[in-house]
Amino acid sequence: MIPAAPHPIQPRRWQQAWREAIRDPHELLAALGLETLASRVPDTAATGFALRVPRGFVARMRHGDPDDPLLRQVLPLDAELRPAPGFELDAVGDAAARAGRGLICKYRGRALLVATGSCAINCRYCFRRHFPYAEETAAAAGWREAVDAIAADTGIDEVILSGGDPLSLATSKLAELTDALAGIAHLRRLRIHTRLPVVLPERVDDEFVSWLVGLPWPVTVVIHANHAREFDADVDAAMARLRAAGATLLNQAVLLRGVNDSVDALADLCERGFEAGVLPYYLHQLDRVAGAAHFEVDEARALALHAALRVRLSGYLVPRLVREVAGDASKRPLQG
Repeated sequence: MIPAAPHPIQPRRWQQAWREAIRDPHELLAALGLETLASRVPDTAATGFALRVPRGFVARMRHGDPDDPLLRQVLPLDAELRPAPGFELDAVGDAAARAGRGLICKYRGRALLVATGSCAINCRYCFRRHFPYAEETAAAAGWREAVDAIAADTGIDEVILSGGDPLSLATSKLAELTDALAGIAHLRRLRIHTRLPVVLPERVDDEFVSWLVGLPWPVTVVIHANHAREFDADVDAAMARLRAAGATLLNQAVLLRGVNDSVDALADLCERGFEAGVLPYYLHQLDRVAGAAHFEVDEARALALHAALRVRLSGYLVPRLVREVAGDASKRPLQG
């Protein structure tokens, strides 16, 4: 059940939780009683793409379980260092779709802002794990280049805030952006792609909710959860606060080997998310980014899992199975 009255979240708690996140793989393993896995965690993997995971997310992992699906998403492993044909630095063609500093325009009517390179959690399968954030962050110079480009293109009616994670930014910084966008008459919708309400639910605080309520457009918040156990009472409360602020909530997941590649796991995720007020949206085939090959589920199995999910669940609980292909005009649906 969705909580009837979202409980208040204390101000500034999220910054403290952010600062206290675990950044040392060996500290993470010790916290879970998994010191024996240390030999599979080479320093070079964590150096190339640092570990970062909030302690609240770690608390949802099973102590002593080396195959815990939440742990698997964040723990650097030696498998990341093995070359894999077809796995690239820019897996989805972001560079070719650049339309300004931190601005990506792939699909008709939509502009994606890479608001920041920061995130509260570094997922090992992240398709932007090699993205040049230092040169390509829309927040630089007060958002001006990105805002000017959107204002000049009257065909853009929806702005998508992405990253990194846009909710890594202070609410005042987000307000700086939306105040600048508010003067663009052709904008009709705002979308926010974020993992923070799941991994750091403290982020949905009073200041953030007040900002959300005051926005002049309909807002869709697309969260990212891959397993039912990513939801707990605090996440439920954050979702309830987002809904109370008027946001439409959707979830996009990635099909990941060893995390959610079973009908039971996928069904549990869809049903648990819906209990929190979140509608399944996309189930992505893995973007083939360098370092993530060990997460890939082959397409035949993905199609079989999705077919079984359609049989098991009501239609509105079944996400669309898609793959992002560089140069395509939309996400590519996968159908058996």
